[in-house]
Amino acid sequence: MKKCIAWFLILVIAASACLYFANYFQTDGGRITIQEGNIELGNGEDKELVGNIHYKMYIPASASAEDPAPAVLLLHGYQNDHETCAAYGIELARRGIVAMAIDEYGHGSTDIGLLSRGYVNHKVTVNYGEDSEADGTYVEIGGAKRYRLMMNFSNLSFFDDHYSKDSDGNSITDSSCGGVAAYAALASFDFVDSSNMAVTGHSMGTWSSWTVAAAYSGTDIEPRCTVLQCGELFRESVYDNKSIHFNNVLLIQAKYDEFSYFRDYENTVTDELLRSDLRTEFLGTDAAHARWDTCYGRFGDGTARCICLLETNHRLTTHDWVGVGFALNWFADSFKAGGVSEDVVTRMYARDWFDDQVYMYKEWLVLGATLFVIFSLIPLAFMLLKAKPFSGIIQEEPSADRVKPVGKRFIGALVIILLGGASYPFMTQLGHGLLPLPENIFRMTIGNGFLSYYGLLVIIMLIMTIAGLAKEKKKGFTDRYLNLGLGTSTDPDRFGWGLLLRSFVLAAILMGYMYGIVVLAEKLFSLDLRFIWPFFKSFTGERAVQFCVYILIYMAFFILNNSRAMANLRTKKTFSGGFFGCWLRNALIMTGGIVIIALLEYIPFFMGIGPGADLLFGSTFGGPFMSLLIVFLPQILLFSIVSTALYRKTKTVFPGAIISAMMACWIVTGGSSML
Repeated sequence: MKKCIAWFLILVIAASACLYFANYFQTDGGRITIQEGNIELGNGEDKELVGNIHYKMYIPASASAEDPAPAVLLLHGYQNDHETCAAYGIELARRGIVAMAIDEYGHGSTDIGLLSRGYVNHKVTVNYGEDSEADGTYVEIGGAKRYRLMMNFSNLSFFDDHYSKDSDGNSITDSSCGGVAAYAALASFDFVDSSNMAVTGHSMGTWSSWTVAAAYSGTDIEPRCTVLQCGELFRESVYDNKSIHFNNVLLIQAKYDEFSYFRDYENTVTDELLRSDLRTEFLGTDAAHARWDTCYGRFGDGTARCICLLETNHRLTTHDWVGVGFALNWFADSFKAGGVSEDVVTRMYARDWFDDQVYMYKEWLVLGATLFVIFSLIPLAFMLLKAKPFSGIIQEEPSADRVKPVGKRFIGALVIILLGGASYPFMTQLGHGLLPLPENIFRMTIGNGFLSYYGLLVIIMLIMTIAGLAKEKKKGFTDRYLNLGLGTSTDPDRFGWGLLLRSFVLAAILMGYMYGIVVLAEKLFSLDLRFIWPFFKSFTGERAVQFCVYILIYMAFFILNNSRAMANLRTKKTFSGGFFGCWLRNALIMTGGIVIIALLEYIPFFMGIGPGADLLFGSTFGGPFMSLLIVFLPQILLFSIVSTALYRKTKTVFPGAIISAMMACWIVTGGSSML
């Protein structure tokens, strides 16, 4: 008990210290003020859309009503939230520029659903303006609302009616996802120089950025520049209003972008892509003179254009130091209003300007806090297991004679790995877009993808478990459920419902402790537990309901998965052997299939052939769930640490599995996209 208390206190203190110093870098040692709030839409006026857009603002000490500062609106990508824009927010504010990051429709703490963006019953399969009904690149679609919504992410509300409306009365209503309203709100602050503003976004946020820039083109507050982090280009022929002008546009291109539309539907990003008609038209030059990292045009009249190439993938673009450095200099040149004044400008942007960036200190410290809090669950659980209500969770060790031979364990592990890997690309995309779920109940878009994936694996594992139990019954075994980590020592041949209930209460207490830390971190430091992407955030009321909707299937998956990985395939040294070896074996079984898919996706991509999912299955199966691998895989590895520790302690899979299920469901429902 003393060791548990000591470790628990050490980990909590370490997490608190990390959050404190993360806030130090976030505020630049007190020189930046962090302000969070809501922009209210509707407000009793005759407006169809009513709700709040949540924002986080980085205000430099130099900004005041007497000396207003330039400002930039920051727009995140799909499945992210305002905090994903922290790198830009911190670095802009450190340089005297106000930055406002919002939660777009359906994300974070904004209470307006993503369906408010709008959708239509058609899509294009090329960049907008390069499509043709005769060529089959402009096609009619049907299906679930969320499918039509996602097929129209790159269809913008200022496009011609041919694209943005359909014959059924549907339309793309606000492709800024709240950005247009947020930009006006940002301009209204007295410490903001409303004549010196800009907008930037990543991924989905680039389409929002185009829309904001179009909405305010020709006004007193039109953006001085637009910075697109992994954005799509389109032809001017698609504009509804051909007089729209976009000032000083920088496109930041990830070389290994998993989304096909951000590489113009080509398999790879090469110099040939840069020389395409679409790209040279954007740059205002010809194929012979098109170069990466080179500025074409003039900042003074808003014609500056550049495509910066980063050696990174889609999700990491938001925190790439070269990309951030390019953007900072682009903002600076744009705000100077003619900082480059030659008649014809072709200027190479050097990459040695980009030192003095501190945002990653904040990210690593918040990651440290996240890890310390997760690891603190283990000693806290051990302490609770000493208490009378939970001491009965600890069971006797199953007989070592029931351990399967090496060959059978290998085959069993291989089956789990291959099933997990083979079903991931197909079931996640099926649930994401087309699985016929009631969308007023199952509102998490990425959550529906994992619901479909976990659901199939639950069915398969349930069949395998029932078949195995029936086979063992014929052999006369009387400890079948205990052997699977699903029963008790006192009644080893029955499913432990009471054990499940007590384990659920234990897990709920542990999650309540963790939730309390998250709330304190948000209140004290305007930080949550994450690394770049959303992990653990406090719930809105709607998101808490969604957690309750999804948690049962998550629990079923992790209980059955842990039973097969940890109990059914255990070795004789599972409990008496070293923790690391036991965890490594469990982690390999739990994540092996995902590792295989990740290798199939990225090895050919890094070899210059193209992303594996696009090559093997088509671009439909690339994109969000492939790019999620770099987030999903580390999560499961972390969960397996907690699960292994509690399995070794209790000899049952329930506590670790339920805690893992709650954390996984929390991540999906806490801040990601909601219809």
